[in-house]
Amino acid sequence: MDHNNELKQIVKNKYGEIAKSSSSNGCFGPSSCCGSSDNNIVGYTVMKDEYDHLTGYVAEADLGLGCGLPTEFAGIKEGDTVVDLGSGAGNDVFVARAIVGDKGKVIGIDMTEEMIDKAIRNNRKLGFSNVEFKFGDIENIPLENSIADVVVSNCVLNLVPDKKKAFAEIYRILKSDGHFCVSDIVIKGDLPVSLKKSAEMYAGCVAGAVQQEEYLGIIKESGFKNIRIDKTKIIDLPDEILKDYLSDTEIKNYRKSESGLISITVSAYK
Repeated sequence: MDHNNELKQIVKNKYGEIAKSSSSNGCFGPSSCCGSSDNNIVGYTVMKDEYDHLTGYVAEADLGLGCGLPTEFAGIKEGDTVVDLGSGAGNDVFVARAIVGDKGKVIGIDMTEEMIDKAIRNNRKLGFSNVEFKFGDIENIPLENSIADVVVSNCVLNLVPDKKKAFAEIYRILKSDGHFCVSDIVIKGDLPVSLKKSAEMYAGCVAGAVQQEEYLGIIKESGFKNIRIDKTKIIDLPDEILKDYLSDTEIKNYRKSESGLISITVSAYK
């Protein structure tokens, strides 16, 4: 197995585990984001923004895996076709569905079978006929060209080894006047090597992060225009997570440095 496929398998296994262990209240069963000592799980929720004030929010679809609120800045309109990449249990899909209404359509794409199954079950309870969840790879999106008015994604593109291919695919599926809005993690400065190399932290969107300038450069090279950062948020990894990867001295040095992780919400037009 090559390195990229190995990384994808790590992500599939971890997110499949989360989907299977998630309870109906959006937490992760007995080892949950609601007070767990399981750092491997807490690591995924520390970056999240709260969704419960948004119209269309479905608690069962919120597994706390995002790092922003891309639908707030996406300029989605009634009747739009929206594609959510890395749709998980359907959190952003159902928020987008509340905006597009009955005349629009929302398609969720995810490469984890367990997440797709959970999202389909959630939608079955809601009864939306214009919501669809499809199994697929973001580097090879299973949709035709020029189908989407808007593409959204929440803390997922960091999980894609080939980000250039991912943004090329986003460009391909967007209509000629379409745009995307994604929330993702980027790096400021240099992360400690042990964080960069950790498979667990890769699946948690940390080790897969690239420098902000590189991230925006990939978007520009993909042909997008009018690139803008809608929101920036500093991600503060707590010591309880860092201690699994760094010594006490390394944690102190990391805190003193100006390096770190930032969540950015970025929009751009085709």
